Amino acid sequence: MDNQNSSIKSIIISYGIVLGSISIAFQLMLFFLDMHYKNDSTAGIVALLISSGTIIYSFIVFKKANDGYLSLSDAIKIGLGVSLVSAIMSIVYTQLLVNFLDPDTMQKSLDLAMDNMRAQNPDIPQDALDTARTIQEKMSSPLVFSAIQIIFSLFFGFIISLIGGLIIKKSRPE
Repeated sequence: MDNQNSSIKSIIISYGIVLGSISIAFQLMLFFLDMHYKNDSTAGIVALLISSGTIIYSFIVFKKANDGYLSLSDAIKIGLGVSLVSAIMSIVYTQLLVNFLDPDTMQKSLDLAMDNMRAQNPDIPQDALDTARTIQEKMSSPLVFSAIQIIFSLFFGFIISLIGGLIIKKSRPE
């Protein structure tokens, strides 16, 4: 059982780094295309597919190393661990982005969100826009934004782990 725990830790670290590296490469691609602040749904779907594929693949690797067995609890542990390692790497990248690569990222994102809000509802009062902007500015502070990144990463990691674990699991005979 101790060997299994060390195997889980090594899978988590290895595939967390893999997922974090692929995610950062994808984010850099968006940065070089000047799409990093646009919150495009297609980019979000691609990021979710990258996460899903990496987490599911980590289950398969663990299952092969564990005599063909994978419990649902191990799948959830692995998925959450991989997601957490990746989220930490993404937070470091995000801090580099907003502090060095493009310090105007948050401002661009806020401006785009306000423009979209006005376009979707042209009759919105200025007070409502000001309130929305104030809330978004608070949500984009480094500490709050990092917490949100971790929460979303763990949430989606849990969902992917639960579904993938239910599909891939194979319990040991009693």
